[in-house]
Formats: sequence, C-alpha cells, structure tokens
Amino acid sequence: MSAFAAPLLVLLLAADVSDLKRDEVVLFYPGFGRLEADGKTWSLRVQGSVFQPEAESIKRSLLIAGVRKTLGVESKSAQAQLLDVRLRPFLVDHKKRQVAVRLGSEVLDLGQSGSDGQVAATLSLPESRLPKGAGSVGGRWVSFETVLPEKDRRRFFGRVQLIPPTGLSVISDIDDTIKITEVRDRKAMLSNTFLREFLPVPGMADLYRQMARQGAAFHYVSGSPWQLYEPLSQFVQAASYPAGTFHLKPFRLSDPSGLSKLSSQEEYKPPIIESLLAAFPGRRFVLIGDSGEKDPEIYAAIAREHPKQVAAIYIRNVSDEAVNDPRMLKAFEGLPRDLWRLFREPDELKPLLPGLDAK
Repeated sequence: MSAFAAPLLVLLLAADVSDLKRDEVVLFYPGFGRLEADGKTWSLRVQGSVFQPEAESIKRSLLIAGVRKTLGVESKSAQAQLLDVRLRPFLVDHKKRQVAVRLGSEVLDLGQSGSDGQVAATLSLPESRLPKGAGSVGGRWVSFETVLPEKDRRRFFGRVQLIPPTGLSVISDIDDTIKITEVRDRKAMLSNTFLREFLPVPGMADLYRQMARQGAAFHYVSGSPWQLYEPLSQFVQAASYPAGTFHLKPFRLSDPSGLSKLSSQEEYKPPIIESLLAAFPGRRFVLIGDSGEKDPEIYAAIAREHPKQVAAIYIRNVSDEAVNDPRMLKAFEGLPRDLWRLFREPDELKPLLPGLDAK
C-alpha cells in the first residue's frame, strides 16, 4: 500500500468544528485527489498547518533584529521589511488543534494537528458529492474551508486538484529550476531566499505553460521548507507558472543542521516522488530539476525503478557540466540516452514536448 493510500479518514457530516482560538490560524497547502478503482470515488489528500503568528512578540522581533544585524541589513530598508516577512513563518507557535473542513455540503474531520502544527488526512468522497470546481486541463480544482464556531466569522480556504488516472504529469523542483536561488553559493542562497524578491528562471514559465496546454498536471516538489510556502505560491502565480500541488520539506530552526540545510533534497524528495507515482500508476511523468544539487541522481534512480512511468528527465545545467562528464555518466548509467536531457535554455526543450504524448 502506498503512502498516499494510508488509512482513509471518512467522517462525513461530522458534528465537530475546528477549535482554533481567535489568535490562531490554519494555512492549507494545495493537494491532489485521485480516482479510486471503482471510478466513482475520489481520495483527497488535505494538508495544512495550525499556528499562532505571534506577530506582536517582542522576543521574536528582537531575534529578527539580530538576524538583520548579522546579515548587515539596514533596519528601515526594503530588505529589512522583506526579511521580516520571510522570517516570521519560522518563528510562529505551532498548535495542536482539531480541524474540520466543509467541502461542498460535506463536513469532514481532519483530526488533530501534531506538535509541529501539521495536519494531514486522506478523505474519501464519491464524485456525486463533490462540487463542480474550477476546470483545468490537468484536472479540476475543488475548494474547501475550515468549519469554525458560529461566532468566529473568519474563513480559511484550501483546495485540491482532482487529477485523472491517465495523462501527463510534471514533477518540478523549484530552486534554480524555476526560481533563481543560487543554492551552490550559501551567501547568495540566503540573500535570494530572505532579502530579495524571488526571480523566475527566464523562459521556464513559458515552457511550463506549453506543457500545461498539452494537459499536464504539475507537482512542485522542493527541498525548500513549508515556512516558505506562501511566498513561493505567490511567486508561482506572479510568474505565470501553472498552478499545481506543493510538496515542501518539514523544517524547524531548532534542527541542528540550521539554515544551511534549507534546500537539502536527498532524504526528502525521493519518497515524495515515489508516493506521487504510486498514487497515479496510469500517468506518465516528466521530472524537471537542475544540476546544482542531487536532482540528476534522484531522478535517475526513480527512472530505474519506474521505467514505464518516467517519460523524460530534464536537468537545467547550473554547474557547467557536460553530458559526458563523469558525474552525469554515473548518474544516468543504464538509462536510455534519449530519456534525459541536460539543458541551459528552456527553448531547447520545446521541440521535445510534442513527443511526450506519444511515449
């Protein structure tokens, strides 16, 4: 049984409501739904985080001021304001709370969030009980919202994409694949993450939109932490990348590895990608990443395990390597040469896209 097919939480028409306090919020991440074998029931993966923002905390403000001083940022500069916004999600108080949501006419209990604030559940609903949702070539989106006590007028929304069992899916890295991060340079990485507006890799959004027009669904799988979800989501939308599900890394500042491991991929990405392939055994996948870290090795290993599902691997060359360099030859050893492509400019890949439908 795959990780996606964990024990289903099916509490229809539950009487429970979310027990959030007035100074606590829940943030949902875009998830996906898959059609069960009966062709009539959808399994929906819902995930979010419950936390107290602590926006007025003096202790947290002093901590941010200390980071600002360490980085040499002027206190009243635009960089200081951006740093404050980017750091705040790392400094919230996570809460254990019961969370219930309303999807269409159904009320569903997600259970209680953990000590890290994370709440996740797989919900099962027949097609007849799902709202129509917004159409999309990669699968329609349906929205839900938190059920709160009657006197609490706040509204927290989330959504899931209902992805058909067959078709084309894109699993995309974020840092240095669609967004300029410069992960290989630690100082530049921290500046691009906390002190600068996110910048898209030129041409990648146009490439992704072309794939979306071919019917592709998108999954953004990154070593970036969940605390950066909101600015990353805003970046994806502002840069006109196709909407997709997000799969980021659990991270805490108390982790001994610290900020230097913000985008570490080796332990996190493979099981997430494996779970996506297991959830959609009838779909074909294009894996897109970059050569800055371990995408070539991770994607090649996935392709060896799932040769019938991986249609192509595209690696953006940010390390000035060649296809016949020892690293690339070792990473892709035993795989067909036409399965993978090392590229510098996204336009190099456009002639290859029509052929994906035929694979």
